Amino acid sequence: MPLTQLNHVTVRTRDMEGTKNFYESVLGLHAGWRPPLTFPGYWLYCGEQPVVHLVPDSGAIGAGPDGAHTGNFDHVAFVGRDFAAMRAHIASRGVKFEERDPPGAGVQQIFFPDPNGVMIELNFPKSA
Repeated sequence: MPLTQLNHVTVRTRDMEGTKNFYESVLGLHAGWRPPLTFPGYWLYCGEQPVVHLVPDSGAIGAGPDGAHTGNFDHVAFVGRDFAAMRAHIASRGVKFEERDPPGAGVQQIFFPDPNGVMIELNFPKSA
């Protein structure tokens, strides 16, 4: 019973619209279909897959009934194309970021936090 893919990450937020706008304008994700759940939120799509779910602090199911924090989630990573274009785009949005070029990894990386402090990692494969 092997796993086949990562389905999505859920981000709790106090600023639903601001967070949605950040993921749309900076990362190019788009809000799409979401079932009629009992709490507000958005499903943000990368192509046909809803990869980021936004929920209010009170709507996160991972916290459980006692509201306990979900733990040590550190960051979420995406793969992209055109490192230079994305770097310029992120800079034009006023987002502070860090670039990395890990030796032997075959990727260039960009790191920056979303409005809720969730670290975003973008990986751009180097041409062979």
